[in-house]
Amino acid sequence: MPRIFAPLLSAATYARWLHLAAGWIFAGVVLMIYPGTSTHGLGGILLRAVPVDVALLVIAALLPAMRRAEGVQARLLLMPEREQDIAAEPARSWADRRRTAVWLTGRVTLGSLVGMASILVPAAAFDLLTGPAPQIAGRRLPTGDGPTWYPLLVPVLLFGFGWLVVWAGRLQLAMAVRLLGPSPAERLAAAEERAERLLERNLLARELHDSIGHALTVTVLQAGAARAVGDREFVAKALEVIEETGRQAMEDLERTLVLLRDTAGAGGGAAAGSGTGGHPGGAAGDHRERPGLAQLPALLDTARSAGSPVEARIDLPPGQLPGVLSREGYRIVQEGITNALKYAPGEPISIRIALREGRLELRCANALRTAGPSRSSPRRGGKGLRGVRERAVLLGGEASAGPEGGEWVLTVRVPLRLGA
Repeated sequence: MPRIFAPLLSAATYARWLHLAAGWIFAGVVLMIYPGTSTHGLGGILLRAVPVDVALLVIAALLPAMRRAEGVQARLLLMPEREQDIAAEPARSWADRRRTAVWLTGRVTLGSLVGMASILVPAAAFDLLTGPAPQIAGRRLPTGDGPTWYPLLVPVLLFGFGWLVVWAGRLQLAMAVRLLGPSPAERLAAAEERAERLLERNLLARELHDSIGHALTVTVLQAGAARAVGDREFVAKALEVIEETGRQAMEDLERTLVLLRDTAGAGGGAAAGSGTGGHPGGAAGDHRERPGLAQLPALLDTARSAGSPVEARIDLPPGQLPGVLSREGYRIVQEGITNALKYAPGEPISIRIALREGRLELRCANALRTAGPSRSSPRRGGKGLRGVRERAVLLGGEASAGPEGGEWVLTVRVPLRLGA
């Protein structure tokens, strides 16, 4: 029972009824002002007024703003489950105008039928209740010997009319979604925008993971070493490294938050928070540039100060590496060093960076620890390695990581693309 009566009491039903009535009003105005409709029967009225209605609706549909006005009105009164199902944009193509013309014609037709029922049904219910000779649509009902049972038809009549309005409103909503909904091109653009927003959030999350994760790893190792050694000079050096690492992490965090605010303020557009090649770090107004491979010496010194010997060989001709590769390469090496410090503290780290056959190759290796509380783990499910692979794929390259001959080796190869 609640399922039967709930739609009749829903606010959406009456809002949609109002939307249907607006279409009926348009048809009624044409009937009142078009000459000759008052002297003809129903058939003559339809033959004279319907072509005029259709012609006026088609002309109105040619206006780009009409589609937007109808979309706004449909969103407000038809109450779709998702507003995105009904577009509120002006017509941009002839296909949009054709769909708008079909929508207007269907809306007025359905609204006229429901509008006439909205007059005839209450009038018939009133006659059944009060008339000495009850009538429905101008036809007198036979009274016979027992006319008193006719008032019992009133609830049935009103119930049927209520469900007519419910189904007409649902049909109107389905028409709006079909004819006023986004076009295939608009749906594709919206999907691309959502994918771009997701990619932007993933990039920012990866930046925070790499930067803050490295800073915390170095800080924990330095603090633990300082407590274990107890030498005043070593403690002072460790505190200096912790301070510098924390300052760099704060700058990275602030830069990432600026990019996040810019992206949110621009509605997720790529131009607001993207650097060169769609990567964060190149937004206008950001006075701190993301670190690149030129800043590797400071990164390597940080690893050495944490107690891990680092041997690096960097073979990069000056001026031949695009900025995006330099920045992403720095983050990849940083993640490799962070993993080495986390899983094999104190073990030697080997870094190799070179340009070979039009590709940038990065290799970060560290000796596997086989004993002790910090024994190396496989590290296959970490977010850092997954982020490295994502960076490599976005740059058109590949990444691999795993044990090789007593070492844990991270290798990344990406194509060299000038101007990327």
